[in-house]
Amino acid sequence: MPPVMGADGEFHAQDEAVVLSGTAPEAWVALAFFWVLGGVVLYQFVTRYVFNDSAAWTEEIARYLLIATVFTGATIGVIKNNHIQVDFFYRYMPRRFARGLATAVDIARIVFFAAASVLTVLMMLKLGSNSRMTMVDLPMNWVYGVCLVGFMAMAFRSVLVMRNHLRRGYSVLERPESAFEDHR
Repeated sequence: MPPVMGADGEFHAQDEAVVLSGTAPEAWVALAFFWVLGGVVLYQFVTRYVFNDSAAWTEEIARYLLIATVFTGATIGVIKNNHIQVDFFYRYMPRRFARGLATAVDIARIVFFAAASVLTVLMMLKLGSNSRMTMVDLPMNWVYGVCLVGFMAMAFRSVLVMRNHLRRGYSVLERPESAFEDHR
């Protein structure tokens, strides 16, 4: 690591180049939803506090955009495999038992997201096209469709994470320090 303070007594620091080539497509979608959400909230703020005539639709649309941001953004946590987890006990388990339990966690994650996908489809079918948003005359299934795509992406990415764990022979639960190695 180069020194921060130069021989001339001045602070010298160089930023590393930003590389976005490894950014997952889901991250770009979440970012797009986030910026649209920001625009809607800004519009809401301006109409309410500057013009004193609040646009009624902004609160509802902002809520749905926040849902879209969360469900697409949660996929990033699956890709990076950095959701909340307890790895303390894995240090004291026998190696084979820890490996089996980590694999069971991977399988449970896949099953959970697949089941959530199926349940979302069933709910969308039950609602049909009759359920509409309150302020904007659009089908609620658009919102649930974004949730469905998010769940499906998380299930797919969970399969890829499990495949990676099986290929290398351990997961981040068994070796928490590997989380830092994976994202360099």
